[in-house]
Amino acid sequence: MSDLLSFGVINLDKPPGPSAHQVAAWVRDMTGQEQAAHSGTLDPKVTGCLPILTGEATRLAQVFDDAVKGYVTVLELHGPAPADCEQVIDEFNGPLYQKPPRKSAVARRLRTRTIHDLELLALESRRALLRVECESGTYIRKLCHDLGLAMGTGAHMGDLRRVRTGNFGDRSLVTLHDLADALAWAGVSDDDETEPAPDEQTLEAVVQPAERALEPLPRVTMAASAATQVAEGAPLYAPGVLECEPCEAGTLMAGYTPDGAAVCLGHRTGEDVVGQATVLELARVLV
Repeated sequence: MSDLLSFGVINLDKPPGPSAHQVAAWVRDMTGQEQAAHSGTLDPKVTGCLPILTGEATRLAQVFDDAVKGYVTVLELHGPAPADCEQVIDEFNGPLYQKPPRKSAVARRLRTRTIHDLELLALESRRALLRVECESGTYIRKLCHDLGLAMGTGAHMGDLRRVRTGNFGDRSLVTLHDLADALAWAGVSDDDETEPAPDEQTLEAVVQPAERALEPLPRVTMAASAATQVAEGAPLYAPGVLECEPCEAGTLMAGYTPDGAAVCLGHRTGEDVVGQATVLELARVLV
């Protein structure tokens, strides 16, 4: 149980009200870990998919930096929807320019963000229900504003819910109450001062091994001797590689031992292993 909490990930259904930072702090305190990190900022009113890394798993937080995000949002139009509403929405698929809003944690510089899929799910009077698949760092509030300008009516974002963060979706979400129940389940003695003993089976239904967050990354498997050196901060050299999935130079990869234990995150130094001295430049040691 302690191993799971010290290197775990919770696919949390963030409630409305608290910030993502506050939710991560609650999870940290509830699980008794020194650290907890969330997978990407959500405004207080926004709900939905917020994977939380616990304990040593906070070292994996960068794997969410480029994760595709999925949302469902209500577009509140300021006038009747135009006849070509769906066509206008389709035109926003692909790369687009965005400047972060004034109330944001990043510099307000014009930048490009990609909308992978923007779909009109329903339209009723002056409200449109949209599904958005987009690059990390896309501002849905700004997207709604720009859609309103393109339609000639003006618009703003209504309700917003995140339904996907990388390979974490809304079909496996757990609530803070689920986490609290799992931590307090079973094993309570007659002594009122005795803390509830967690039930591992129940906890495993709520807290997943942190390796789950690494699944989208290409893998490199290294010999046990090489893993020992990497754990001490050395790069991964070609002779220590047992298997390496092909990917472009600079790609973030996850390094594993032969038995599947995660060892490190690192960037690929080249496309081929053969003929290269260094295969992986370390970004983060995980053990």
